Amino acid sequence: MKALHRSSFLHCSTLALILACPSLTLAQNSLPFPEPERPKAQLTMGQSAADYKQVVKEKHLPADAPNIVIIMLDDVGPALSSAFGGPINTPTMERVVDTGVAYNRFHTTAMCSPTRAALLTGRNHHRTGFGQIAEFANDWDGYTGAWPATSASLAKVLGYYGYTSSAFGKWHNTPATDTSAVGPFERWPTGQLVGFDYFYGFLSGETSQWEPALVENTRRLPAQHEREGYHLTEDVTDKAIDWIKTQHTQAPDRPFLVYWAPGAAHGPHHIFKEWADKYDGRFDEGWEALREEMFAKQKEIGWLPQDAVLSDRHPTMASWDDIPQNEREFQTRLMEVFAGFAEHADTQAGRLVDTLEELGIRDNTLILYVWGDNGSSSEGQGGTVSELMAQNGIATNIADHLRVLDEIGGLDQLGGHRTDNMYHAGWAWAGSAPYQGTKLLAGYLGGTRTPLAVSWPAKLPHDKTPRSQFYHVNDIVPTIYDILDITPPTTVDGVTQDPMDGVSMVASLTDAKAPENKHSQYFEVMGSRAYYEDGWMASVFGPRVPWAPGFDPAIFDWSPEKDTWELYNLSTDFSQAKDIAADHPEKLAAMIEGFNRTAEENKAFPIGGGLWSTVFHPEYSPRNPATEFSFTQDVYEVPEFNAPKLGSASTLVSMEVDLQPDSEGVLYALGAYAGGLALWVDDGNLAFEFNTFQVERTRIETTEPLPTGPVKIEVESLRPEGPAMPMDVTIRIEGVEVAKGRAPRTPSLFFTTNDTFDIGRDSFSPVVEDYFERAPFKYNGKIGAVNIKYIPSPPAPQ
Repeated sequence: MKALHRSSFLHCSTLALILACPSLTLAQNSLPFPEPERPKAQLTMGQSAADYKQVVKEKHLPADAPNIVIIMLDDVGPALSSAFGGPINTPTMERVVDTGVAYNRFHTTAMCSPTRAALLTGRNHHRTGFGQIAEFANDWDGYTGAWPATSASLAKVLGYYGYTSSAFGKWHNTPATDTSAVGPFERWPTGQLVGFDYFYGFLSGETSQWEPALVENTRRLPAQHEREGYHLTEDVTDKAIDWIKTQHTQAPDRPFLVYWAPGAAHGPHHIFKEWADKYDGRFDEGWEALREEMFAKQKEIGWLPQDAVLSDRHPTMASWDDIPQNEREFQTRLMEVFAGFAEHADTQAGRLVDTLEELGIRDNTLILYVWGDNGSSSEGQGGTVSELMAQNGIATNIADHLRVLDEIGGLDQLGGHRTDNMYHAGWAWAGSAPYQGTKLLAGYLGGTRTPLAVSWPAKLPHDKTPRSQFYHVNDIVPTIYDILDITPPTTVDGVTQDPMDGVSMVASLTDAKAPENKHSQYFEVMGSRAYYEDGWMASVFGPRVPWAPGFDPAIFDWSPEKDTWELYNLSTDFSQAKDIAADHPEKLAAMIEGFNRTAEENKAFPIGGGLWSTVFHPEYSPRNPATEFSFTQDVYEVPEFNAPKLGSASTLVSMEVDLQPDSEGVLYALGAYAGGLALWVDDGNLAFEFNTFQVERTRIETTEPLPTGPVKIEVESLRPEGPAMPMDVTIRIEGVEVAKGRAPRTPSLFFTTNDTFDIGRDSFSPVVEDYFERAPFKYNGKIGAVNIKYIPSPPAPQ
């Protein structure tokens, strides 16, 4: 016998304020719903008509079930929105707050993919296999990066109840090696295991806003960026608006779910100059001054309690006084670009709200606006024109970045097509005020606490009182299910489901003083970790300092048993500023035991497992398992994770090429202007460039006239294993060496997460300045067979 729905008893009084509380209904524990019985058929229609009864499909939702729009920005920082005392103009967040309620103790994980998995399933991130981002997956259960059938998504469950669903922008929850044009597709947004009806955006963790490689449903799209004035955030907004209007027109009886999560404001920070110019001079006083200003404003408007204190700057974090005068204009412009990028994204979100109002459906639309999938990102470290250097453990100094800017046109290039810029970690720390820490630090609220605003004009109050109950991103799905009187199913498509880790926030939606019902929550990303329980939090900083350049050699000796735990009483210390571990050793011991128990239950062991293929063994990072590849001229736009690791492994490329006196164009390319490599023919020369994230460009080219006719070109690249190793490159034509050189530093992981490998062209962001204005610079001759294979690596230099 099916159990009666819990909300009919436990929450009916609260739900009555939100939704007409249904009569006691039987819980649907298994999805899909059984098909209704059809009329019995006889030999003739006349005989059959006697028992005929037209099937009317049962509706499984309340009559006024709302449309649902989930908005989530990326890496924006909890203190920066104007709705909560920050300097970045966010009119859409203000609109949502003004028509609903906002939470000042809402939490995410400290990283992108993990938060998104928890948001869309109601489970903890390791339980869904996302203990780290998809690009760093490994084979431990909590770190596979493979969405499990045991954690059905919100879209899949709501689809069985009658919703249509769509997702736009950044996805980041598909295995990196499954993202090519041949799939497999079951873990794509519209795949069988996920269940959205429509998707438009990009599958990886980040992308150029100017030259993105995009996907529509299960189809990889040709370049979109050649359109005049193109910007990705605007593009995904256009698509979302079209989808909402089509849905409203063609299926007005079905409510819809929209998940709108643009790449903004994750690095690279790309935005039109006029948006960045809005903030000209706004940040000239530096990050400490900005942090103090925001903190005072947060208290003034009542967002923070009056007894909250401003936590200290970490001793390894640079102060504004540490920045030389000749570098400050660079640092402030980076922040101006970021601010313009974030405002632009919020403004695009406003176009969605405008569309709901235009269609007359805004009142019965539940909007959940999550201001950031984690804390603000310090991965730009000292400020950079090419932000993926940090992921690859390559350290630089600011002089390199200033030199690059001088070469390409100066500070005005920041935010444009020729930079993948990201701001100094000091701005990320400021954006996390009043908390310590940033993104990647799961032990600190600066990495995990972010505002949430919820608005449903037809049903929810408009209440300026901040909701201060402790909640987590895994609580969103249970809240939606509770509102809709849906029992979390125990089986979906015949698969037994994992239990929900989240709880319903329904009571707090209508009552700012509702009692706490989230009693515990663990956090862990790459060894940084914390455990919350009834007002207390035990925390560990972890082995990585996100803002430190390169990899500290000490990390290779790290073990979680060596970590020092801290203890905070969040009931009296809102901003997690005072470590009281020494005063409460027994409480700390109990909290550590609670973390270890909960982490093991959620598949978070081994602690720090996300570091395995990131730092300790990059050779195990996700990649195409093939050791030899055969291509032809019509192969292009292959995602980097499915392509040969030409920049980070020893390889031999052999190509059959027809050379003529007028030959020109790209023979092959991997990566983008901010990092990559390419071989091309131009003006009678054969040239190869290894672009180490713009700060080092190694050019190797022929000096003698090229032969004509069909020839065999070979490029041999030899690289020792390890981070930032040199690569020796030799080019041969018909077996004769014609050029050679050494790239001094190369990535251990990847050049990009969303650009591609191409034969005969450079499809998206061009790797090389020489043909930047001619991109994709297709080869104008014939390319025959292309063979690429891995070869033995030389020993590491001593």
